Amino acid sequence: MDQPLHWTQSQPERTQPAWGAVVSMALGVFGLVTAEFLPASLLTPMAAELGITEGMAGQAVTATAVVALATSLVISAATRNLDRRTVLLFFSMLLVASGIVVALAPNLAFLLLGRVLLGIALGGFWAMSTAVTMRLVPEAFIPRALSIIFSGVSAATIVAAPIGSYLGEIVGWRSVFMLSAALGVLSFVVQFATLPRLAPTGLTTMRTLVDVLLRPGVGLGMFAAMLVFAGHFAFFTYIRPFLETVTGVGIEAVSGILLGFGLANFVGTLFAGILLERSLRLTLTAMPLVMALLGFGLVSFGHLPLAGTVLVGVWGLAFGAVPVAWSTWLTRAVPDQAESAGGLLVAAIQFAIALGAAVGGLIFDASGATGVFGASSLVMIFATLMILVGVRLRPVVIAARA
Repeated sequence: MDQPLHWTQSQPERTQPAWGAVVSMALGVFGLVTAEFLPASLLTPMAAELGITEGMAGQAVTATAVVALATSLVISAATRNLDRRTVLLFFSMLLVASGIVVALAPNLAFLLLGRVLLGIALGGFWAMSTAVTMRLVPEAFIPRALSIIFSGVSAATIVAAPIGSYLGEIVGWRSVFMLSAALGVLSFVVQFATLPRLAPTGLTTMRTLVDVLLRPGVGLGMFAAMLVFAGHFAFFTYIRPFLETVTGVGIEAVSGILLGFGLANFVGTLFAGILLERSLRLTLTAMPLVMALLGFGLVSFGHLPLAGTVLVGVWGLAFGAVPVAWSTWLTRAVPDQAESAGGLLVAAIQFAIALGAAVGGLIFDASGATGVFGASSLVMIFATLMILVGVRLRPVVIAARA
């Protein structure tokens, strides 16, 4: 079991967990990620009404990801003098504004503007979420609090695509985005009621990002995390063609298997806190290793519908713990600069998403979905070895508290 780590902070450690504030952040995550995923299920009607191609409408997703990456790197420095409660409430306001702008968009330019606003909120919220969580609960409860917050991602994965497409057929895509704005209003109200004032700590500059990355083990840890996420998103991006061409199931079965993946991912996220309270190192290393074995299993037995369904579901269960584990590692590795480190981790994940999808596409064109899954498994094994050899859990730069 990992030994507890203590560090010197500019403010005393909270003795009672603020669970209401943690839940409000989970609600904010749910709203942001739901809005991020909505275009995937509404692309066709959006393109038809705006008079653009589906490929052009798909740039709404690209714009959000690129802006989120850039924002995650600069937000801590840009807001270093502002109360963190105010900043988080501002992100919820941007979620509301984004939904309204997209819902009323008369053309592609306004659509992209709305998605840029969402990218700012998404990247900024993720960059600060771990550092804020460290100030909302005592150290012992951090893994559990992070698992609650990340459950908002899993819930959005389950809800956004099926609910978005269903409601889009009934009330239209514009009304769906207006509902996402309403979800932003709800997030703002709950956060306003529960988040305490969180004065800025330390002086964060762009130089801080470089200093954090150069700390022993941090750069290697970020690279290992990027590999894990790249391997996962290469798998996830091409899961549907794999199920259709290799497993040989129809669209209804594909939808059911993906729903099972989402539900398993939600469960895995909730149980991640329990695993991490026992051993952070074991969780960091075991999850990519398990996913590597599952990938090889899909290559070997994915042609069997039952085996494919079970293996995809277990993959979702295993991946549920991954974002929580790496965010917990961040709190142990860089507790005094968690905002800057959080921005770096978000940027690494966003880059991994693009890298996994792009390289996976090249492999898919060359050797099909089984080639993608095999390559993804090899990346996971390499990441596991990197974690075992080089990822540190105890930074020497932080003074122990007497």
